[in-house]
Amino acid sequence: MTLDQFRPQVQGIMQPVVDLVRKIGITPNALTIASFLVSALAGIAFYAGGVVLGTVMVALNAVFDALDGALARDMGIAGIRGDFLDHVIDRYADIFIITGIFAGGAAPWPIGVFALTGVLMSSYLGTQAQAVGIGRFYGGILGRADRLVLIIIAGALTVLIPGEIYGLNYLGWLLVIFGVLGHYTAFQRFAHVWRQIEKY
Repeated sequence: MTLDQFRPQVQGIMQPVVDLVRKIGITPNALTIASFLVSALAGIAFYAGGVVLGTVMVALNAVFDALDGALARDMGIAGIRGDFLDHVIDRYADIFIITGIFAGGAAPWPIGVFALTGVLMSSYLGTQAQAVGIGRFYGGILGRADRLVLIIIAGALTVLIPGEIYGLNYLGWLLVIFGVLGHYTAFQRFAHVWRQIEKY
């Protein structure tokens, strides 16, 4: 995950926002549910051709997704239940957003399915490492934070510089990238876990 290296800096920037939402009385689970709702809205917006609204909703999803865990840690209530809920919501968010993009016409459905399976398999292998006793592993070239930032950039480019390259706009080509790098990331995670299992 290329953006993971900036997590300490992001946490420092987010702390004032964490303090604010805590003061207001918003709970981590409420932020998680909010991230689910805006991801659904993003998918609907992309499907309906509303790239601007879809991109804004993806940005909000990224903010809420980062805030829920930060707030839970700040409140000292981070736990298994919240972590489980967060992962379930993240997978549904991935499905809503990516499906909305290709169902809205940015790319043919085979490319959309290729992207979706790459994203879901890379995420699955990150947590499956924990299930087999190795410990959660999110290494690899493309993580969720990277994907969200790339969607925001591609959405902005689609609006600001409309056009197609070999029949696909920026969001369409992004799905191709998600498919290729998603499956490559899944392979990287599989290889890491396989090597670790051999040590047992």
